[in-house]
Amino acid sequence: MADRTYYAPKGGLPPQSDLVTDRAVFTEAYAVIPRREFSDIVTSFLPFWEKTRLWVIARPLSGFAETFSQYIMEVQPGGGSDRPEQDDGAEGVLFVVEGEITVTLGGKAHVLTPGGYAFLPPASGWKLRNDGNATARFHWVRKAYEFVDGLDLPEPIFVNENEIAPNPMPETEGRWATTRFVDPADLRHDMHVTIVTLQPGAVIPFPETHVMEHGLYVLEGKAVYRLNQDWVEVQAGDFMWLRAFCPQACYAGGPGNFRYLLYKDVNRHAKLGGWGR
Repeated sequence: MADRTYYAPKGGLPPQSDLVTDRAVFTEAYAVIPRREFSDIVTSFLPFWEKTRLWVIARPLSGFAETFSQYIMEVQPGGGSDRPEQDDGAEGVLFVVEGEITVTLGGKAHVLTPGGYAFLPPASGWKLRNDGNATARFHWVRKAYEFVDGLDLPEPIFVNENEIAPNPMPETEGRWATTRFVDPADLRHDMHVTIVTLQPGAVIPFPETHVMEHGLYVLEGKAVYRLNQDWVEVQAGDFMWLRAFCPQACYAGGPGNFRYLLYKDVNRHAKLGGWGR
């Protein structure tokens, strides 16, 4: 299997000699946060986390992300939390891009290295530590789980993407593929976090327009991405948010694969409101 790389921000601050002009954009349909924006001055901190800082790249906000939040966590050796999640209704996905973390759930420790994925059900009482000698960086996607009468909660999942064969999209000769950590037919899950891979020159050949909201973090490579009516250049370390029904398409730019971590909400009725509610 080919070597895989995962871009992780390191912080710092652009020099005074840099131009202010950038690719950052925030619109009513999408947002792009280029990797240069991940500086020291925009980091955050969380209660009950030690030796940890984070970049919040998506959060529920009217006119922006509606269904999820996404953090890039940076945990120093010896850091972590015994109370990482204060919301008992929140499910989570962790995806490691650098270093090593140990997640303890139900008394069992799971060591996650780059490419490591964990699905954490609501109220599961998990804990996280960096027991290694290097800084650990990982994505933490959170969503309020939508309970359905008659459906049990999904079980925890701990796996590495290197253990999973990507699923090629039909009629693409494998140039466009998706690594799935959850069975799409398992309706207990109300969100999917996957990895999409497009080989150099591969395309998403039509403007996808659908109900799923998306968060896309570019793990590797570069591309020209269609967002609503605009084409934007993106590269490893950039983050994109797409509102539901925002048209999207893509040309992978090469010379290597273009790969991104993708969030989407799935498998639930649309919430009804408005008149008479």
